[in-house]
Amino acid sequence: MYDVIIIGAGAVGCAAAMELGKYELNACVLEKESDVCEGTTKANSAIVHAGFDAKPGSLKARFNVQGSNMMKELSRKLDFAYKQNGAMVLCFDENDKPGLVQLKEKADKNGVKGVSIISGDEARKLEPALSDAVCAALLAETSAIVCPFEMTLAFAENAYANGVDFKLSTQVLSIDKLDDGFEISTNKEKLKTRCIINAAGLYADKIHSMVSDKPMKIIPRRGEYMLLDKSAGALVSRTIFQLPTKMGKGILVTPTVHGNLLAGPTAENIDDKENVSTTKSGLDDVRSKALLSVKNIPFNKVITSFTGLRAVGDTGDFIIGHSDIRGFIDAAGIESPGLTSAPAIGQYLAELVGEIIPLESKKNYIDTRKGIAHFNSLSVDEQNELIKQQPAYGKIVCRCETVTEGEILDAINRPLGATTLDGVKRRTRAGMGRCQAGFCSPTTMALLAQKMGIPIEKVRKTGRYTENGGQDNE
Repeated sequence: MYDVIIIGAGAVGCAAAMELGKYELNACVLEKESDVCEGTTKANSAIVHAGFDAKPGSLKARFNVQGSNMMKELSRKLDFAYKQNGAMVLCFDENDKPGLVQLKEKADKNGVKGVSIISGDEARKLEPALSDAVCAALLAETSAIVCPFEMTLAFAENAYANGVDFKLSTQVLSIDKLDDGFEISTNKEKLKTRCIINAAGLYADKIHSMVSDKPMKIIPRRGEYMLLDKSAGALVSRTIFQLPTKMGKGILVTPTVHGNLLAGPTAENIDDKENVSTTKSGLDDVRSKALLSVKNIPFNKVITSFTGLRAVGDTGDFIIGHSDIRGFIDAAGIESPGLTSAPAIGQYLAELVGEIIPLESKKNYIDTRKGIAHFNSLSVDEQNELIKQQPAYGKIVCRCETVTEGEILDAINRPLGATTLDGVKRRTRAGMGRCQAGFCSPTTMALLAQKMGIPIEKVRKTGRYTENGGQDNE
């Protein structure tokens, strides 16, 4: 009998697991994919939003600002990439300036510091690549960028270090209410728990309906992106937004924490929760709208394009709280600013669990975590010392990102280690560079096969549960 089972190992589920790891609880995370961070969390804008856009009084506003304020300290303690680079929201028409004023008023009501309205000339002085058509901008100094993979893996590894179980490639098939909790049937086994946190992302409505008759609808919103080579990464230093619409914050242009340039996303509501294909029309839309904000974006340097699906609820806000069934807690509809909000939502979910199960603080709680040593970011002396300690760090596997064999072995061997090419990529960036894994895949596959004791042809790019209970290969 578990005290708590979290369904879903995205940013919110792992943040909740990290928070629950602080207490004397028997907790578990179930994830239908073969790794954490396989859903919405792996394909998004990677922005730590300041909080000027969320409606005052909403859960989005509350958790956005709280999460933003928590992120820098979390990145220090848990060792993941974070940079407070600031953001601008651009206005191209004098008649639209009231929209900037409204955002500034929201920011003030939400308690966001460092927000001001500047002229177009002032904006171009800060960001020379901005369009000549920009007549004014909202400047938000506390906006930041993060690596969503590193952040979520850091949450998960910290939770694991504090005793939280993770059951991957484990899909929930049904949930039965018991007198003292719930019985969850999965593709592998049946599990009992006193409390459930539903953090299943795009499938949160399906999980919810297994327990409650109260309706919930989650709509997939497709967003297409274009990622440019690092040679284009310095075109802008801040995250550049356009005035938002009811469909979101529009096409943004932003540097990434690893030095690339990212443009996107589009916003299209679709029916298929697995459709992550890119389209010519969508990428054309990204290109044309991004150029409205920033001049001369070198789209000939695009190294990959991808699509993310946001889990949009039908309430206009996050759906977080106790359901009508005692012990079943929803954390659904976590669209933007969900990544920013995740740490604060995790804290709140732990508080909700505490209303059902008495929480006793763990005396030996571990509040820090050391990430993978990224060879390329070390000084020459540090590199030489690392190679002396472990010669595998002297062997370059991924030339584009200067990722070593030592980093890949660490990614495979550490807690909740990588078992697929994509798992290695998200942990080390091997395969994320200019050649998009064209050079490093064979060596990475060989290392995975050796460490897992399987034939190299059994190594998968990614792994996904199928209805017949097996793993398909991609």
